[in-house]
Amino acid sequence: MITRFFIYGIAGWVMEILWTAAGALKRGDKRMIGYTSLWMMPIYGAAVLFEPLYNVIYFMPVFVRGLIYMTCIFAAEYSSGYALENLIGSCPWDYSSARYNVCGLIRLDYAPCWFAVGLLFEFGYKMLA
Repeated sequence: MITRFFIYGIAGWVMEILWTAAGALKRGDKRMIGYTSLWMMPIYGAAVLFEPLYNVIYFMPVFVRGLIYMTCIFAAEYSSGYALENLIGSCPWDYSSARYNVCGLIRLDYAPCWFAVGLLFEFGYKMLA
C-alpha cells in the first residue's frame, strides 16, 4: 500500500507538470514550463484509498466507473483544498477566476480530465495488484 501511495503520488506530479506545461504552450510560452506543489504528492497518493472502491464497482460499465471516480476526485480535490486553506492559509491551486469554479477549489470543466484520470489510476491499480 505504501509503495502504491508513492507511485500514485509521483504519477500525479508527472501528470500535473505535463498539464501545466501544455497550458503554458497553449498560452504561447514555448518554454513549456510545468509546475506542481509538494502538497500535491500526498493528495495524489491518496488515490490508494480508492482501490477498495474498484473492488466494489469493477463489474460496472466503464462509463459508470468513470463517473464514480470523477465524483470522488472532485470530492477529494474540494476537501483537500478546503483543508489546506484552513490549515496553512492557502491552497496550491486557485480556480476562482475560472468560469465553472466551485469556491475556487474545483473546476467543473475539468470533469472529463478527472473521468480519464480515475480510469487511468484504475488501470494502474490493476497493473500493480
